[in-house]
Amino acid sequence: MHFMSKARGVFKLYQKLLNNRPYLVQAIQAGTLMGAGDVISQTLIENNSFNNIEYKRTLKFSSIGFFVGGPALRAWYGLLNKHVGAIGKTVAMKKVFVDQVIFAPAFLFLILVAIGTLQGKSWESIKSDVNANYFDVLKTNYYIWPWVQLANFYYIPLQYQVLIVQSVALFWNTYLSWKTNRKRLME
Repeated sequence: MHFMSKARGVFKLYQKLLNNRPYLVQAIQAGTLMGAGDVISQTLIENNSFNNIEYKRTLKFSSIGFFVGGPALRAWYGLLNKHVGAIGKTVAMKKVFVDQVIFAPAFLFLILVAIGTLQGKSWESIKSDVNANYFDVLKTNYYIWPWVQLANFYYIPLQYQVLIVQSVALFWNTYLSWKTNRKRLME
């Protein structure tokens, strides 16, 4: 019982902060979960020990979530709610369609460019990486995200949609971190 009471208290605090500062809270959670995805990639996929984690890399990856991912997703979901609607099966299907046709391709391109930029790569190298990775990442996106977004837009209230997406994105961020550092790791 004591644990449930504490959990309820933490959730109420989260709700209050989310209502008062939605962009900040969602930026923090996106940054945290992107950083966690990078740590998972470094330890479980790249087989580094916790002592050998590249913290600078994790901080850079995390900053993309904080400065780009969280705020962009919050703004996008607000626009979808305003212009497509808030509830219903048809509305959820329309949101998924618009999200996957307009937002996903542009957002993934932006993320790949941001990662390359924060890795200190030249524009030519970033273009080469985008050419090598973009369509593979976009294709993988289409296997996962339409289903996640359909459930998200149909069942989840707007203020929690970024949290749900970023929770699932913990695995997606692990994939992105691995995918965008793979060539660098082989050098």
